[in-house]
Amino acid sequence: MENDIAEEVGVVIRRGLWALSALVVAAGCSAGGQAPEARDAGRPSGACASAVSRDALPTWARGGFSDDGSGIPHVFGERGDILAVLFEYPPKASTDPGDGTKILWVSRLPQQPMRPLTIEARLDGTTTSVTREITGGAGPSSVSLPTAGCWRLTLSWSGHTDTMALTFA
Repeated sequence: MENDIAEEVGVVIRRGLWALSALVVAAGCSAGGQAPEARDAGRPSGACASAVSRDALPTWARGGFSDDGSGIPHVFGERGDILAVLFEYPPKASTDPGDGTKILWVSRLPQQPMRPLTIEARLDGTTTSVTREITGGAGPSSVSLPTAGCWRLTLSWSGHTDTMALTFA
């Protein structure tokens, strides 16, 4: 019975996080927060480049959006199991943990309530690496990486793993 209550509380919290992410999306869209971008800037252009798309979000990632999400920059994990919706594009590097880039992580796969999303980030071509943990798993977050460049991310959540490259300015 105690586990059932804990699971129900986790479900309520996750729903609250999704509602919060919907508000963040609505606020960002109504404030005109999308950065201008050249037509082909979303295409990979080197050995390490974020494959940023502004196409419609997949149906499994549209929760909280009032439309199909067209125009909002996002990056798929290499396996397609997670999506990073970028509310600031390009993401900005910062050594201040309170000055992170807003990213909505959306999992295509089922999640276990309150299990964290762990991000192991390695700066391409260096030995620099950092680990970040998003409490509560995939959902809204603020991610701060210490320097500009291409970061290779290994994302782990609820027993799942995916990878992606994100270029921070």
